[in-house]
Amino acid sequence: MKILVIAEHDNGRLATATLNAVTAAASFGGEVEVLVAGHACDAAVTQAQSVAGVARILKVDAAHYAEPLAENLAALVVRIVAERGYRAVLAGASSFGKNLAPRIGALLDVAAVSDVVAIRAPGRYERPIYAGNVVVAVESDQAIDVLTVRTTAFDAAGAGGCAEVETPSAGPDLALSRVLGRELSKSERPELGAASIVVSGGRGLGNGENYHRVLDPLADKLGAALGASRAAVDAGFVPNDYQVGQTGKIVAPGLYVAVGISGAIQHLAGMKDSKVIVAINKDPDAPIFQVADYGLVADLFEAVPAFTSQLPAV
Repeated sequence: MKILVIAEHDNGRLATATLNAVTAAASFGGEVEVLVAGHACDAAVTQAQSVAGVARILKVDAAHYAEPLAENLAALVVRIVAERGYRAVLAGASSFGKNLAPRIGALLDVAAVSDVVAIRAPGRYERPIYAGNVVVAVESDQAIDVLTVRTTAFDAAGAGGCAEVETPSAGPDLALSRVLGRELSKSERPELGAASIVVSGGRGLGNGENYHRVLDPLADKLGAALGASRAAVDAGFVPNDYQVGQTGKIVAPGLYVAVGISGAIQHLAGMKDSKVIVAINKDPDAPIFQVADYGLVADLFEAVPAFTSQLPAV
C-alpha cells in the first residue's frame, strides 16, 4: 500500500503542514511518497529527502509549477495516481491543500474528506464539524481517498530520513490561471501556524495602533507569534493572515494568550486545542473564559503592560 503526500513549498523550503501530513500518512502503515512539483526546487527536494518516514520523493520540475496553481497540480496528481496506484492522497489542511484536494477528488470522481484529525485505518477517519464541537467518524469504501489533514492533530515529522528521488515527467500547462503578484507580510516572529506560543488580540484593543503598542512588547518577551480574532482583522487592525479561527488559521500552541477577545465560536474553533490558554478580558461573562486555563478579568491596557514588565527578555 502506497500513500502520496503533496508537498506545499516555496521551491526552497517545505511548509510545516507538509511535515504534519507525512506523519498522518504514516498512520496508514504503508509506503509514503512525497510529490514535490515546482521550478528550481532542488532545496525543497533535499529537505523532503531528509524527512523521517518518507520512502520516495517524486520530483517534477517545470516552469509552470513555479507557482502552486491548483489546475496544473491536480492534473499532474491524477496522472501520477493512475500510473502508480495509491491508496490515499494527502495534503495539509492549509489554503494550499483546501484549494487543491477538492479538485483532485472531482477529477478522480471520489469524495474528498477535509480536516481529518485521526486516521484509524484505511477508509476510517475522524473530522470535526459544527466549528469543532462534534467529531464525526467517516467511513469510506472508495478505492482511493483524498484527504486534507488538520496540522494541529498530527506532530510534524522529524529529520533522519534518506529517501530516494524519482523524476516523473511533467504534465501540461493548462493555462487556466496565473499569479499576477503577491503581497506577503514579512516578520521575524515565528510562523503563526507552527509557533509554540501565540499572543492574539481582539476587538477590545480598539484599533491597530493599540494592537501593536500593547501586544508587540509581550510577543517580543515571549518569543511568540501574533494572531488576531476575526473581528480585529475585519476592523483592519492587522492583515488577514493574522486571523485565528474557523475561517482563519487553526493553531494549537503550548501557550495561547487571548487579549481582548470575547471568544466567539468562530475563534474558539481555531485555538481551543492549545495546551494552555490564558485570557485577559474586562467582561467576566466572556465565552473565552469557558475554555481558558487561566483567566484575568481586568482592563487589558493596564494588565498587559504590567504583565509584560515582569517577564525577562528571551
